[in-house]
Formats: sequence, structure tokens, C-alpha cells
Amino acid sequence: MTTHNDDVDWDRWPVADYLAENYRDLHPSDAAVIAHHSAFYRRIPPRSLDRSVEFGAGPNLYPLILAAAASRRIDAVEAGAGNVAYLERQILCGPDASWLPFHALCRRLNPDLPATLAGALADVHVVHADVRELAPGGYDLASMHFVAEGATEDRAEFADFCRAFARCVVPGGLLVAAFMENLPTYRIGPASRWPGCPVDPETVTEVFTPLTHELTVTHIDPDSTLPAYGDSGMVLLTARTRRPSPGR
Repeated sequence: MTTHNDDVDWDRWPVADYLAENYRDLHPSDAAVIAHHSAFYRRIPPRSLDRSVEFGAGPNLYPLILAAAASRRIDAVEAGAGNVAYLERQILCGPDASWLPFHALCRRLNPDLPATLAGALADVHVVHADVRELAPGGYDLASMHFVAEGATEDRAEFADFCRAFARCVVPGGLLVAAFMENLPTYRIGPASRWPGCPVDPETVTEVFTPLTHELTVTHIDPDSTLPAYGDSGMVLLTARTRRPSPGR
């Protein structure tokens, strides 16, 4: 049977195993994502965005770091209780040292970022909520990393997540995202099983074309230093959401 988002207990997400497998070291694929996104963020005047959102933040800090130069407030919206607790500890008690190389690379590529890792996270607010319930048009920029394709096995529900992602920014608002390419259902740690929806650049383009303009979709090759989840690399996106047509 196909697993949908609401079939999963996201409070059981294995935070420690996920971090150990993916973010205790700076892997080449994440360095490539950071380089791609930094070029996007450098085009935005520093602190010109009132509100940004990390759509399904998980325990990944580098998207929050990347948004720090452009944004006066960043909401890290996350449904899983374990991920929320981790994010809150990172902000209130100080971030893990493993994130320092991520911050160093982000700042090297975008010198407008705060000089310290703690400074880059100073304007982050953790929001324990379902991203599907975000109000339309609440943000100037939305960022999403490995969420829509890792929340369900159903292609239609993947598209619904993408539409909710685009809908949460103002018309003409900014979108930046990364997807695992061809991600199957996969395991983290010794036992836990999680849904995956295989998508590729053509899928992402098809979903976002009606929602956006200035759409760019690119691809990163597989990273042999990461666990073998069964994916074939990453798909990266930048775009602006469409404005209503005149007279409507």
C-alpha cells in the first residue's frame, strides 16, 4: 500500500541517526547546494526580506544559515517533535560544532552573512506546526529542503506539498528548494523506514511551471560519501511565484 504523510508518526523521526548519517560532516553534495543557493541569495539585498520560512525545517541548520543575510525573521516550521526540540536547543543553548564548517562555507560564498554561527541563527523562530496549514502569502521567501519527496510515496501528494510551499509566499515571492532525485522508500539508522516519492528534474519542472516564473531547475550528481538511500542525486530549484493576471 502507498504510504501518505498522515500515515507516518513524524514525532518518531530518528534525529540523532539522521544527523550522524548526513550532517556531522560537510559532504560534497551539500557544498554544491550551498554554492547554488548562495548565488541566489547574493542577488537579494541584505535584510530586505521581512519574513522567510523554512518549509519543513527538520534538524538541518544550513538552509537557516543561508537565509540569514537576506531575512529579518526566519520561521523554521516543523511538525516533528524531535526535530523541533533539536532546533530549539541549537538556538537557545548554542549550535553543535559540526555546523561550523557549514557556516564558514556559507559566509565565504556570501560575506553579508553574520560573522558567527550563533549570529546567523539569531533571527530564527522555531514554529511547531504542519506546513500544510501555513496561511497563503505569509512570507516573502520560502525555502524547502528534502521535504515534499520525503513526506509521502504518492506523486499527487508530493505535488500538493509543492503547491502549499509556493502558496505560502506573496505573489511574486521567492522560492528556493532542493529535492532528492528518485528517492525511494528508505531507512535511517538500523531499522526505521520512511516514505520516498521518486521525482526528477522533469517532475519538478512540471509541478512548478504553472505556479512560478523565472523558474530554474538543475541537477547534482549522486554523492558517494552519503548513505546509499537509493537516490540518484539532487534537484535544485529557484523561482518567483506568479502574480495574478491583470483584471483578475
